[in-house]
Amino acid sequence: MMTFDQIVSMQKKNVATAFDLGEKALAGVEKLAELNLQTAKTLMAESAEHAQAMLNVKDMQDLVALQNAMLQPLGEKVAAYSRHVYDIASQMSAEFAKIAEGQAAEAHKQFVSALDNAVKNAPQGTEPAIAAVKNAVSTAAAAMESVQKAVKQATELAEANLKAVANTAVNATKAPRTTKAA
Repeated sequence: MMTFDQIVSMQKKNVATAFDLGEKALAGVEKLAELNLQTAKTLMAESAEHAQAMLNVKDMQDLVALQNAMLQPLGEKVAAYSRHVYDIASQMSAEFAKIAEGQAAEAHKQFVSALDNAVKNAPQGTEPAIAAVKNAVSTAAAAMESVQKAVKQATELAEANLKAVANTAVNATKAPRTTKAA
């Protein structure tokens, strides 16, 4: 059974963790807001430039050339923005996962400690039941560890795939465009 001091200590840790998670979430939102604000400013400046250039167009050929010049880097910009958003989300996810792993490890440690205390006070003849509970706890811990490894591998694979798709999209926008003569 937990003592009053242990309960208070556990609650203090939980409150500290909650505030830590809150700070990390706000930092992520702040990074995302900064990215969006910078993107909006850049888009506004580029749109003003483009509008000014369109006002100076003399013929249809210049208009087509201007439009092509504007559209070509668009895919690259969208891919760069997506990468930034993904990086921010990945960082937040990694920080949250790290905290969750720490909490799970601490909970496991406390459970094992409570189990060991219970074993010390267990009556004679309960050794097989205690051994079964300890075996179940170690099996659950091993399963949790393998799930965490699988999630980490899946995340790394998804990251690699996202980068490959982004690179493909960027390369596709860089491909030379051919126009058919009418």
